[in-house]
Amino acid sequence: MQNKVVLITGGAGGIGQAAAKEFLDNGASVVLVDLNEDALNAAKENLGSDNIHLITADVTNEEDVERYVQETVEKYEKIDIFFNNAGINGPFTPIKDLEKKQFDLVMAINTTGVFLGMKHVIRQMEKQGYGSIVNTASNAAYIGSAGMPAYIASKHAVAGLTKTAALEAAESQIRVNAVAPAAIDTNMLKDIQNNLSPDAPEQSGEAIKAGIPFGRFGTPEEVAKVVYFLASDNASFVTGSLYNVDGGMQAD
Repeated sequence: MQNKVVLITGGAGGIGQAAAKEFLDNGASVVLVDLNEDALNAAKENLGSDNIHLITADVTNEEDVERYVQETVEKYEKIDIFFNNAGINGPFTPIKDLEKKQFDLVMAINTTGVFLGMKHVIRQMEKQGYGSIVNTASNAAYIGSAGMPAYIASKHAVAGLTKTAALEAAESQIRVNAVAPAAIDTNMLKDIQNNLSPDAPEQSGEAIKAGIPFGRFGTPEEVAKVVYFLASDNASFVTGSLYNVDGGMQAD
């Protein structure tokens, strides 16, 4: 990854930071994008590297997306790798009770944000004649889950966008793949546990583990290593794929 430029949305989150560290440790320069400026600053301090550039932006706003792409290119002259990672869980509410504005917010961040990021990064990568994009999907791209209609819909959409973009960008030697994590030990997982069992989140955590063949939660670092592989030249003939990082949940 020497002299590579890596752009990461959702850069202040657990998986975003773990991916940033993986790329930084292997010689890349990293641009972190997030809506929360304080969290971005904390992430940079945690990572402890001078090869980080921070951009505060809303991934649902096309002007902001154009700006984070343009600012990255102005600073580094290129984008080698794009980890299109920003996302939220959204409320835990059945379809019959879910408000449209709640549904729209999840779709805006998880799906429209992925679409806009690819739209403008692919334009830049076409000028370069190469590039690698890794979207963050989820095991939610394969299944239904009662109480999470917006999240499930958004991640199914990410899977479809990934495959479509891979076909469209192949002629320009741009690879587009997705990582599909599940039960990763992050704040999002803690949110799920709290919603499943507000009075005893530890018990709901144990129940989740019971459904994982490996019997444990994954770590952000384990997701980051798969992202790194997909982004690297070691995956030079891989495009249009979803890679599960779920301890065997999709195999069960």
